[in-house]
Amino acid sequence: MQLIATEKHKIISFVMSGGVGSRLWPLSREDFPKQFHNFSGLGSMVQRTVKRMAARSSGISVPVYLLASERHADRISQDLAGIDLAGGRAILEPMGRNTASAVVIATEVTLREHGDDLVLVVPSDHEITTDREFWKTVDNGVKAAEAGRIVVFGIHPDRPETGYGYIEVGPEIEGIRDVVRFVEKPSEEIAKQYLESENFLWNAGIFLFRASVMRDAFKRHAADIWESAVAALDQADTNISGTYLPHDLYQAVPSISVDYAIMERASDIALVPAKFRWNDLGSWQSLLEAGSVDGNGNVIVGDVVAIDCEHSYLRSDGRLLSAVGLRDTAVVATADATFVAPVSESQNVRKVVEQLEKTGRLEAKFTPAQDRLPHVGAYGNRVRHWLFEETLPLWSTAGVDERHGGFHEVMSFDATPIVKPKRMRTMARQIYAFAVAHEMGWDGPAHALIDHGLEFICANGRTDRGGWIRTFSPEGGVLDATEDAYDQSFVLLALAHAHKAGHKKALALGTETFAFIDEYLADARLTGFLETPEDKGLRRSNPHMHLLEAFLAWHAVTGNRDFLQRAARIVDLFRHHMFDAETWTLGEYFSNDWERAPGEQGEWTEPGHHFEWASLLITFAAASGQKDVIRFARKLYSSAIANGLNRATGLAYGAVSRHGLPLDTNSRSWPQTEAVKAAMALDGNGGPDLKPEVEARVGRLFRWHIEPAPKGLWIDLIDETGRARAEDVPASIFYHLVSALTQYLDYVGKEAR
Repeated sequence: MQLIATEKHKIISFVMSGGVGSRLWPLSREDFPKQFHNFSGLGSMVQRTVKRMAARSSGISVPVYLLASERHADRISQDLAGIDLAGGRAILEPMGRNTASAVVIATEVTLREHGDDLVLVVPSDHEITTDREFWKTVDNGVKAAEAGRIVVFGIHPDRPETGYGYIEVGPEIEGIRDVVRFVEKPSEEIAKQYLESENFLWNAGIFLFRASVMRDAFKRHAADIWESAVAALDQADTNISGTYLPHDLYQAVPSISVDYAIMERASDIALVPAKFRWNDLGSWQSLLEAGSVDGNGNVIVGDVVAIDCEHSYLRSDGRLLSAVGLRDTAVVATADATFVAPVSESQNVRKVVEQLEKTGRLEAKFTPAQDRLPHVGAYGNRVRHWLFEETLPLWSTAGVDERHGGFHEVMSFDATPIVKPKRMRTMARQIYAFAVAHEMGWDGPAHALIDHGLEFICANGRTDRGGWIRTFSPEGGVLDATEDAYDQSFVLLALAHAHKAGHKKALALGTETFAFIDEYLADARLTGFLETPEDKGLRRSNPHMHLLEAFLAWHAVTGNRDFLQRAARIVDLFRHHMFDAETWTLGEYFSNDWERAPGEQGEWTEPGHHFEWASLLITFAAASGQKDVIRFARKLYSSAIANGLNRATGLAYGAVSRHGLPLDTNSRSWPQTEAVKAAMALDGNGGPDLKPEVEARVGRLFRWHIEPAPKGLWIDLIDETGRARAEDVPASIFYHLVSALTQYLDYVGKEAR
């Protein structure tokens, strides 16, 4: 029956774009899922879907909304540019919460902004080549939806597909079939029975309903989902780029599909058989079926030479792919991964992704950068010259306070010291940096500088209990006598390398410092260390990371396994409390019982610390033999690369949420140095070849932070647009630069041998 278009049949469209599309790995990744790929040459899938929603027919207003991940906001903005949404907009989730929450948001937005209209919810990643037939099919369900029924849409199966959900239906009456039940993805044998019965259709994942009907269904069957999602919408922030749902409130929404939450519980659901051509593009086999084939039934994309191949999907997104004699095979090659399988088995790529995720492989999470350098040591000469000929000479002279002792905290960009209070951690870091430079062959006055630094911190920096103070006045007096765990860790690190350099008092000072830590900072419950003696406030992972660094340094210097046992206790704390297995992230703030801190502090993660922990865990694995921690290191690195980088500059952000949303969009120099160290540590540890990644990371450090600065200095702060924002040069960063770049020179030397 042809329906007459009237205002009565106004439909509010919502496009769901929250999926990852793991069945199309290695092309589809979390940071660039399949809906943003252009498989047809006519635009991305999400772009084509939104255009389809806006093309119902002339004279009818069709507001279109996009429900998507906030981390993809930039891609969405590009894809929606120039498309008339007729009053709709993007609604952005801070994290995925499956389709039930998306349907609640669609329903409530419609009720608030349009009234009790019809709502159409569609996936963004299905291939529908006949827009006109699509809307004819939708119109066939309008009468049932107006009557108060939830309408779903089914695809007549043409094969015993095991990758789709099915819907069992009754006889067709005036184009509508009653839904009997929803069925999970079946075995092949069961799928054959469904095909023969003709009473089972594929579930297209498209829903049409009156807003009030879906609201009532949720309140009856899943009130907790309704209430929590609406509460998040109440606090959402809307601006020109869309509506942003709040982190904490949206995270509280139960994550479940609308099929489980509503469809399997509701009654009187109607199904409309689809009249349009449909493909969910959920596997490489489906892309073979939907693609443009050559004379032998192959789909060939990219730089491919195929000889005597038939019915195969052959794709290369980079180097030449050559194939001979393949039959019914999928071969997909990207810059960092290659997938090969019989076409009939290609949907099982999920098993590959699951295995990669278990071992923390980077290829499971992020799309590889295309600007990698071709060979190891590309920056070797530049690094050596900058470090030994420019930077160390400057900081070993102008950076030393010859009058009052110790080292200057800050220099101006004309290499003039700026008088400021001196932090214990900076004094210790400078001692460390000169000692490490000496270990790497620097012929400067390292011993005199180590002595100078130790004499300064020992003169007024010790407390009666044997700990170390936090801050000196510029003249060397005590400004803040707090015994902070962070400062103790850096003194221990400096003393380890001073001991290695032959300083006679370093071992005794280290022993006394360990005794202080054990008596005043160690948690009696054996759960890490306090920030300061008697402190019962928030716990942080960062001081523990630097204590781990110090413990490993003392083990390396002395060979004493007691230090390795200390390190092991911190690694266990990391395993069980600091690391989030779901998001592959490292928390920064915790309660006294090591529960995630409330609010934004609990969401706060720092890519730079992910990199630091990754390299330290690799060092611990090598020293202890506990190789299982390598997978944690991979996951941390992968998470930081996938979610923590400014895509415009390639630099690590200051902070992101656990779900990859930027919280501090500035980029400091130290996280870039730690990215270099992490890539070097992970290279050769059972994962991908990261040698090009090492070079790319060193290149970005020089491109943004070192090359634009005066000789021997660096620009510490870069904003999200790539502009320099630093007002001076902090000495505390010298430690990061010396550590990373001396390790890089050692890495290049080993590769050359």
